[in-house]
Amino acid sequence: MAFDIEMIKKVYSNMAERVDKARELKGGPLTLAEKILYSHLWNGTPTKKFGRGVDYVDFAPDRIALQDATAQMALLQFMQAGKDKVAVPTTAHCDHLIQAKQGAKADLERANETSSEVFNFLESVSNKYGIGFWKPGAGIIHQVVLENYAFPGGMMIGTDSHTVNAGGLGMVAIGVGGADAVDVMAGMPWELRFPKLIGVKLTGEINGWTSAKDVILKVADILTVKGGTGAIIEYFGPGAKKLSCTGKGTICNMGAEVGATTSTFGYDESMERFLRATGREEVADAANEIKEYLTGDVEVYENPEQYFDQVIEIDLDKLQPHLNGPFTPDLATPVGELGEKARANDWPLKVEWGLIGSCTNSSYEDLTRAASIAKQAVEKKIVAKSEFGINPGSEQIRYTAERDGILKVFEDLDATIFTNACGPCIGQWDRSDMLGEQKNTIVHSFNRNFSKRADGNPNTHAFVGSPEMVAAITIAGRLDFNPMTDTLLNEDGEEVKLDPPMGLELPPQGFDVIDNGYIEPMADGSGVEVKVNPDSERLQLLTPFQPIKDEELKDVKLLIKAEGKCTTDHISMAGPWLRYRGHLDNIANNTLIGAVNAFNGKTNFVKNQLTGEYGGVPDTQREYKANNIKTIVVGDHNYGEGSSREHAAMQPRHLGVAAVLVKSFARIHETNLKKQGMLGLTFANEADYDLIQEDDTFNFVDIAEFAPGKPLTIEVTHKDGSKDTIIANHSYNDQQIEWYREGSALNLIKKQNA
Repeated sequence: MAFDIEMIKKVYSNMAERVDKARELKGGPLTLAEKILYSHLWNGTPTKKFGRGVDYVDFAPDRIALQDATAQMALLQFMQAGKDKVAVPTTAHCDHLIQAKQGAKADLERANETSSEVFNFLESVSNKYGIGFWKPGAGIIHQVVLENYAFPGGMMIGTDSHTVNAGGLGMVAIGVGGADAVDVMAGMPWELRFPKLIGVKLTGEINGWTSAKDVILKVADILTVKGGTGAIIEYFGPGAKKLSCTGKGTICNMGAEVGATTSTFGYDESMERFLRATGREEVADAANEIKEYLTGDVEVYENPEQYFDQVIEIDLDKLQPHLNGPFTPDLATPVGELGEKARANDWPLKVEWGLIGSCTNSSYEDLTRAASIAKQAVEKKIVAKSEFGINPGSEQIRYTAERDGILKVFEDLDATIFTNACGPCIGQWDRSDMLGEQKNTIVHSFNRNFSKRADGNPNTHAFVGSPEMVAAITIAGRLDFNPMTDTLLNEDGEEVKLDPPMGLELPPQGFDVIDNGYIEPMADGSGVEVKVNPDSERLQLLTPFQPIKDEELKDVKLLIKAEGKCTTDHISMAGPWLRYRGHLDNIANNTLIGAVNAFNGKTNFVKNQLTGEYGGVPDTQREYKANNIKTIVVGDHNYGEGSSREHAAMQPRHLGVAAVLVKSFARIHETNLKKQGMLGLTFANEADYDLIQEDDTFNFVDIAEFAPGKPLTIEVTHKDGSKDTIIANHSYNDQQIEWYREGSALNLIKKQNA
């Protein structure tokens, strides 16, 4: 079944004219990313050439996807926008609030009991406003989108950083904060700085133990966690055409880990096969009619250095399998070299768990490749030395994999089949084998491996790899195992070697499912009542933020100077805190509790300038708020990297933080700060970070002249009375300054609707 086929046909009907006009304006050939961007301008047909990394552009996305943890806040905001129905096709997916513990059946039952209030809210608000609802157990948002909604040449946004997964089907799909999604749901344009372009040319063909996952693990090694910031990564070349559609999705998915705006591939036969296999023949037929517009121009791919801002070339024939980690997704090591590196760094060699799934690697193909390794272990009488956990990507995949005997292979190896949900990948893992904060190692096929990410333990060393490599290392139970060269001892005392993995791109008998978990909204939801209990600890109706007055930016106190990596997980943790994602005041109690205080190296332990005593960040900030004192957060490079969660901006704003001053921002977080009416600033001179002292007070001396392109001057007064002047850059344009002056972007939308 093809959802929204008329919308897709309309996009395609406009594409040729708009792309041809953009090619004329630019005076040359276009990349795929440029074709999609120029064909989705808010004002329709292009009238000018945009500067990459310079011009802010209004776009008209085709659709929106929301996951339950972020959907709560996004839909609470949308309820304030004064609209009867969403302006573009939108879906909500319940995949984040299901904890992995005992197995699919028990875990889903427990989630439906403990989070029923949230699920009921999301279902009712979806029904009221015309939003398609995917109930708990239906699957992981990005896999469900790939199977049902993604289409070549389309543009979508989603309230999750891994929305970029849909690039595997040739989309420009971008993770955003909930406030951005609210704009588009309310019929407003979506603004983005026109991205730079990174081209990745793939030659050769993956073989043996190497997989599509290893492509992005290598790209992460090359670009690092911030090398893709502000850019779209476009993959092309003969090697790209030999990858499966879901393999392409895996590569695009982890583009979020290098800070890329999104990643994409040109339309090809693997995408057509996937569309037809998932019941979208109409989409494939429509795409075939304009397929030259759904990939980059030939001249671009023949001479990529002329058309991309940066070009990377990877020979898939020579690419080795990698494991990336621990604690960062860009620390890449070829599998054969990991043992030596682990011993040198005192990383535990014993592997406790192997986890396969997440939005990154939970396709039918992924499961078959991993199962081919698990099947060998059973047949060759090898006992797995580590625990196994599996999260299928969707109910359609789970049902089909069960029908085809794939899940039984894992069960024969004593694996736990968890729910079709995110589970351990986003901290939803009730891990029973570790007590306290024991130092240990796990391997997984997920995308992120920040400290505490999977299980809340800062000493869990997590390594990212392909499903088949995770399976092999889990069976061996050692991080230094290299399946390409090493043998294992079986139950009969024989040395046996694992053969390379074999997988099926698509199920030979086709996909099948009894209940995919989708609930269609009512055509007219005006009679639906959305109830929020005023005494609820999970949900809270929003009160609009008040604008920050210029006079409030005098005698601003330092809340925390964060040192080193400060991701959205550090600013607003997941795990057990997910239960409060719909209640701003309650979740604000985790604000910045994971950030490291530069003055003492501790987390959640900062100086209260009113009392001189030390305490938790949220408690200290609430005392400042009670005394009508605004505060500032100071941070390091790539501040706010990680997920799209706008809570990391809304919580500080709710508690009274007025500004965040850092060396550099992750893209989504900077936008989220702007949307919530805060100041997101960067040091003009990064060395000024070192000037900030624990008892500092800040005066924003020229905030009254806040204007695009004009840096702000901040006077910093130290405890001894001495002063420093810091110049702070910003990227606010006129509209974003209007958000700030109105108190938030949502306030401006409501004002315009009124």
